[in-house]
Amino acid sequence: MTRRRLALLAIFLMAEAVTAAAQKADFSTTSEEVPMDVHVTENGKPVAGLGPDDFEVFDNGVLQEINSASLQKQAPISVTLVFDMSSSVVGQLLDDLKEAARGFLGDLKKEDHAALIMFNNAVVLGSPPTRDFEQVKLALDQAQPYGKTSLIDGSYAGLVLAETRPDQPLLIIFSDGLDTFSWLTSEAVLDTAKSNDAVVYAVSTGRLPKKTFLSDLTSLTGGSLLEVKSTGDLLGVFLGILEEFRQRYQVYYTPRGVSEGGWHKVEVRVKNRSVKVRARPGYLRNSSGKSSEKSDKQVEMH
Repeated sequence: MTRRRLALLAIFLMAEAVTAAAQKADFSTTSEEVPMDVHVTENGKPVAGLGPDDFEVFDNGVLQEINSASLQKQAPISVTLVFDMSSSVVGQLLDDLKEAARGFLGDLKKEDHAALIMFNNAVVLGSPPTRDFEQVKLALDQAQPYGKTSLIDGSYAGLVLAETRPDQPLLIIFSDGLDTFSWLTSEAVLDTAKSNDAVVYAVSTGRLPKKTFLSDLTSLTGGSLLEVKSTGDLLGVFLGILEEFRQRYQVYYTPRGVSEGGWHKVEVRVKNRSVKVRARPGYLRNSSGKSSEKSDKQVEMH
């Protein structure tokens, strides 16, 4: 069997493991209520104290009635760490990454969950979602970098795994470079992200072009792509992501007056305030009112 076919087999085996663990529906719930994860800042600082009456949501240009809105910090979260473990992540970079992950996990609350996915020539499930953060630390401590970079495959696995918990999903991807080994296409994974409610943040130590897979993925999910100049800054960056995520609002509405299927462009505003609002630009639903099926291509984890 060729190396290409072996890699493909590993991808399929991993996806079955993740899918079997899934307990959560796609982006739109069975009641058709849509969650919008919204970050609101004024003069660079997060805005607190907003409620349903403060927001306006336009779905395909139609003003919607908001069911609820509350700060994320009031609810448990589920974090999926997706880490590059290719042969270039060694030495001080590897030490700083592990130290930053330990500090990040130490800042989670006892009701939160964390999971770990690592990627190189293969995509490996280091730890499923758990409240035992020591288990996640142990899996990372035992990681041995090698091979190339399956960034796109790893990101897809992270999106799938993020949906196995009912808590609000946060996906943090770390890589020191561009993809060199994935089987899945970036287009297929971005299509999956359109029907997935995870907010994706990506952290890179490499100098990236303006238009990359990670920039598209983070923009599509309402997150951010962050480039760090020094690996010693990783802990601060990870903790900053966590703090920002907890300061985001969960805004829920049930779509009315719009077609059920296809891509729904969404615009979120705050009334009577000069603020900056960041949220996903829309979501994908099928004709039954539920989110579209994921890509035919599946990623599986060992």
